[in-house]
Amino acid sequence: MHLSKLSKYFSFTYSRDWFYRVMFNNAGLRSIKTDLGEGTVMHCWVPKIHNASRPNILLVHGFGANAMWQYGDHLRHFTSRFNVYVPDLIFFGESYTTRRERTESFQAQSVMKMMEAHGVRRMSLIGISYGGFVGYSMAAQFPDQMEKLVLCCAGVCLEEKDVEEGFFNVSDLNEALSILLPQTPEKLRELIKFSFVRPIGKWVPGFFLSDFIDVMCTEYRKISNIPKIKQSVLIIWGEEDKIFPLELGHRLKRHVGENAKIVVIKNAGHAVNIEKPKDFIKHLKAFLFDSHSPNPPSLLPLFDSLWS
Repeated sequence: MHLSKLSKYFSFTYSRDWFYRVMFNNAGLRSIKTDLGEGTVMHCWVPKIHNASRPNILLVHGFGANAMWQYGDHLRHFTSRFNVYVPDLIFFGESYTTRRERTESFQAQSVMKMMEAHGVRRMSLIGISYGGFVGYSMAAQFPDQMEKLVLCCAGVCLEEKDVEEGFFNVSDLNEALSILLPQTPEKLRELIKFSFVRPIGKWVPGFFLSDFIDVMCTEYRKISNIPKIKQSVLIIWGEEDKIFPLELGHRLKRHVGENAKIVVIKNAGHAVNIEKPKDFIKHLKAFLFDSHSPNPPSLLPLFDSLWS
């Protein structure tokens, strides 16, 4: 067996990736690629059996990995209530394009086109970090198809002057993006340091970080501003987020207005979904599950029969 092929079987990242694939398959999802035309192919985990009586939910990942790594540990909370769709965004995982577009607007159009190819016309969405940018753009471009949104640590209202005025611990947007999508072990350690309240990077050996980058990381994308939306929005933020500081969460709340609610999770950084999974899921359930619970059976027919 070739050495490069042999080495992947001893790769922690490859093994973890395989573990998540088994988990997604056991959760009733299947891996499928959809050709969107013009050189664009999008990979997505979709229900093996679509249940027409259930609402649809789209789980959109952020920078740094494919979708499985960010939603694998939360999947079980959704598959019993929703038709769950978990795409790899373009340039991540198994999704790609030969086109030149690099904006979240193009990402949003691609995701919606993929969902329509699967016959899904209405959906709610959870977007983590960059996935929140894409989700917000979907809500702006396709208001009739999008229901509720959860935006987690998504600096949608980021302005370039924020960097110039010292809002971040980085000197410019290019540096911020190089941290968000690391290309070296040192940059990955920096991402871990910025993402977690209690960083783990200094205990992770360089060979593991190089392996993670090899399997997961690609070139970074450009972030752009997007307009107001009218959907009901839950904003979740880690109080100590050092990538997109909490002020951006409050700014997003003000921007969306009365349709938005913000929840701040204490002792959590940018990776709040990983660092505080119980709190993360608790707020998701309160926002999403209540509105999608089946209506209780009406007692009116019983009362009518008693009086007839």
